Amino acid sequence: MVICVPSGVTGVEKRAVQDAAEYAGARKPVRIIEEPMAAAIGSGLPVQDPTGSMIVDIGGGTTEVAVISLGGVVTSQSVRVGGDELDEAVIQFIKKEYSLALGERTAELVKMELGSASELEQEFQAEVRGRDLVTGLPKTIVTSTIEIREAISEPVTSVIDAVKVTLDRTPPELAADIMERGIMLAGGGALLHGLPERLAAETGMPICLAPRPLDAVALGSGQILEEFDALEGLLPSSERE
Repeated sequence: MVICVPSGVTGVEKRAVQDAAEYAGARKPVRIIEEPMAAAIGSGLPVQDPTGSMIVDIGGGTTEVAVISLGGVVTSQSVRVGGDELDEAVIQFIKKEYSLALGERTAELVKMELGSASELEQEFQAEVRGRDLVTGLPKTIVTSTIEIREAISEPVTSVIDAVKVTLDRTPPELAADIMERGIMLAGGGALLHGLPERLAAETGMPICLAPRPLDAVALGSGQILEEFDALEGLLPSSERE
């Protein structure tokens, strides 16, 4: 079994994941691989090449940013900001501005339809339904892409800052490769409207979207399982036996 974990997990968290897998019946050894590596493989990046590749995997709970070369992670940054925090930001904004309670599912739909990381060519409005916190009755309000962009601006900025910090730590020769090849975006958060344009403006780097951003980590894990012998070179040193 191969299990993907965020690059910022502690040793205790990693052991808990291994124990859970073994308790579920997985044959030993349970292999742990970092999510950005799996996302890079699933996105089609040449992780074994001596050149540098950069992956930004924006998942539900965490955002993983990593520079990969020669089958290893050169530098990485893991922040506990992802799609779930964007949803929560929408819930809190609507609650504060309109005294309207939204469910998680509705907040996610609002994020997907109205959320954006940069100004859109055409801003628009949409109806949002929830429960009025004053009367307790169902209520419909009208919000806009401008308001939702403001609501999620803080977590989006955290993601962009993580990319900048990782670029700052990248060796110059690998940074030159990234400038030529671009930064690969994966994960559900990569589908946020205007995010590639915002990242390109903030970093000056070309931005690419993975062919299947939602499935990148799962696809990478599957490829690793299919070529299990090659896994040893992609494991953290503590996992090699």
